[in-house]
Amino acid sequence: MQLTSFTIGNSVIMEPVTVLTDLLIAAICFYGWHKLKKHHFREHRVVRLYRGFLLTMGLATAYGGIMGHALQHYFGFAWKVPGWYISMLSVALAERGAIMHARPYLKEKIGDFLAFFNVFELVAFMVAAGITLKFIYVEVHAVYGMLLVVFSFETYVYVKVKDQGSKNIMIAIVYAFLAMVVHLTHLTIDVYFNHLDLSHCLMAVSIWYIVRGLSRMHFETKA
Repeated sequence: MQLTSFTIGNSVIMEPVTVLTDLLIAAICFYGWHKLKKHHFREHRVVRLYRGFLLTMGLATAYGGIMGHALQHYFGFAWKVPGWYISMLSVALAERGAIMHARPYLKEKIGDFLAFFNVFELVAFMVAAGITLKFIYVEVHAVYGMLLVVFSFETYVYVKVKDQGSKNIMIAIVYAFLAMVVHLTHLTIDVYFNHLDLSHCLMAVSIWYIVRGLSRMHFETKA
């Protein structure tokens, strides 16, 4: 893949469009995190967990855009790892949010097991990524967390109670899936708008739908 760059004074900024699309995702995440402060169920554990997802995903994409792309030539590869860990924590928070959203409709033992496994799989993938320094573990964790866990449990809630918030999150996961397909197939429009940029734009739409979904969620009681 041909890397683009531009120079500001004596500083070289690599992959400027990729950096901007990363920062776009971060901006939507931070906007959603702030907006949900006004949610009438802002203290509900599901909202808190999803707000944690938005905050950490915003931090991860901002860090990745700056350290992993813009300034990649000034820092070693290992500097990417903190961003990986923050994004994996973010996905785990989204998983837990979806599990807790569905928990009132699950048997208690199943809910307890899922809550435990949520922590176990996060630690396992973090250890694997840290030891091997391979991004594939971050990608697999994201696919497992967002496509398998979040989509499945929010679909379950929607089938049970027709929660419009869950419906929007389901739509968000579809966009996230499209972003993954673009990323894996390296679908590129132009050297200045490559597969990373396109996948980031799809992820930005995905995050927007998550924010929209969270603002429309309804709960019978606070927790």
